[in-house]
Amino acid sequence: MLPITIALLTLASQQPPTPTFHAHIQDREYVEVRYQGKEKQNAVGRFMTAYDISDPKKREETYKPYLHIIDPETGQAITKGAGGEFTHHRGIFIGWNKLTVNGKTYDRWHMTGGEQVVKEATANHSLSSLGQSAYILAPKIVWTGTTRDEILIEESRTMHFIPAPTGAFVQVDFTSALKAVGGDTVFDGDPEHAGLHFRPTDATDRANTVYLYPKADANAHKDRDYPWVGMTYTAEGNKYSIVMLSHPENPTGTAWSAYRNYGRFGAFYKTTIKKEETLKIQARFVVYKGELPSPETIQMLWNSYAKKRETLVASTRKAAEQPAPKK
Repeated sequence: MLPITIALLTLASQQPPTPTFHAHIQDREYVEVRYQGKEKQNAVGRFMTAYDISDPKKREETYKPYLHIIDPETGQAITKGAGGEFTHHRGIFIGWNKLTVNGKTYDRWHMTGGEQVVKEATANHSLSSLGQSAYILAPKIVWTGTTRDEILIEESRTMHFIPAPTGAFVQVDFTSALKAVGGDTVFDGDPEHAGLHFRPTDATDRANTVYLYPKADANAHKDRDYPWVGMTYTAEGNKYSIVMLSHPENPTGTAWSAYRNYGRFGAFYKTTIKKEETLKIQARFVVYKGELPSPETIQMLWNSYAKKRETLVASTRKAAEQPAPKK
């Protein structure tokens, strides 16, 4: 196991007397954000930082970092970890299956022949204009090439937990700054296997997944540049809804994979940057227990996040695509 530096930082000068959020660090395993409930601290997010390549099984379990979302009422993760259907799908995660550096292509979605390794992780909580909030910071995540000494990307990842809007129990801003240290880099692939995605637990009832799009007669297979997408799914008798708000500064021409019945959905950002340049990907995830709010409310959430004043003209709600019956 390679060493990882993990520290807890507190902004003492800004710390409120009774913080809404607390950060807890389990050395080399995860950084957890807990919400201060009426009687106890309840976990709402857990950033998985472990990295162990001592054997193939442990490598599979730890070859990429990801963010679990946790139901504070049950204490259970509502997102998927390693194993199960499509082991590489995990919580809120980022990757591209066709990452081309200096003309050579690497798969940093399925993690074939390389890893995303957290070298450092910190956490803090503070009081700002947004209210009481908490940060999980991973200032250095290295994306390795065919050897572990070959570094393709140096990533800085921030997960900012801020007070959730009415009806939601989690709101987190995800920011990834990806520096092309290995050479000129093409971020490519396809909507199913590239970009920033959310994957619910493997216990999801695939017959009850529903998507919401900000467009009339939406077709996620063909449409581009949705500002947001919502999804509702049921797992172990509980219904959850997720809104992913894409920041307007993300690359344009973005395709969305938002139709699978098992609930993995997200945005495929495709672009090219020069060596030493940085690609910045930003999105806000808002998580509800129960149904989604109205499309108009979601549009207001996006306007607030994007600092825009756009009007929602129409929306489309669709049941997830179900697999064809086996013959």
